[in-house]
Amino acid sequence: MLAAGTYNSLFARVDRGLYQLGTAVADLGLHALAEDNLSGREVTRVLQALRTSTSGGLVFLYMRAPFGVAGKQCLDFEVGDSDLQELEMTPRELLSTTRSLRTDASGRTILAYLPEGVQQRVAASPVPEEAGPGVIKDQDEFLESLIGIRDQGYALGYQESTAGWNSIAAPVIWDGVIWGSVLLLKPMDVMPEAPHHYIYATISAAARLSQLGGG
Repeated sequence: MLAAGTYNSLFARVDRGLYQLGTAVADLGLHALAEDNLSGREVTRVLQALRTSTSGGLVFLYMRAPFGVAGKQCLDFEVGDSDLQELEMTPRELLSTTRSLRTDASGRTILAYLPEGVQQRVAASPVPEEAGPGVIKDQDEFLESLIGIRDQGYALGYQESTAGWNSIAAPVIWDGVIWGSVLLLKPMDVMPEAPHHYIYATISAAARLSQLGGG
């Protein structure tokens, strides 16, 4: 069966009796995802509800980056009339900061559910220059924060991705595997500490997306 799969690149033979997944697996995954229940309309409703229940917070949905090093990418967001200039970041800075798992609550939330080896590599990677003043620079403290995220089921960020903004993030998990995270951003002067009902709303949104995507 494995040998037959090498002809359409589902598997690749690397040694006698030893195989690994091939390049066609990515295409197979896309076909599988085409049948899932996570419709764009329902995602929008969930994100809009989170924005409403948090008095106009900026809401983002991140997923694990499918290629390259461990990272994430923004799949959808609800920001109302905001054009994100209030974050005081250029598009390039926004991309370089938010795609890293080394910065902000959403990245740490995803990383908390990845294998320990990946966590160690990310923790040892340099912090993006564009990160906010609250980014966790100490490797031991960074790794310790991942344990706390798994224990409590959410992450809090204080000016991690950009100055003047605090955040709450919760994991989106499909069938026991981390898929992404929901992130809520609020100005630091509006949310110096995360209220319990904001945390609950963020966790609930992530739980709903987890339910829709994988159960």
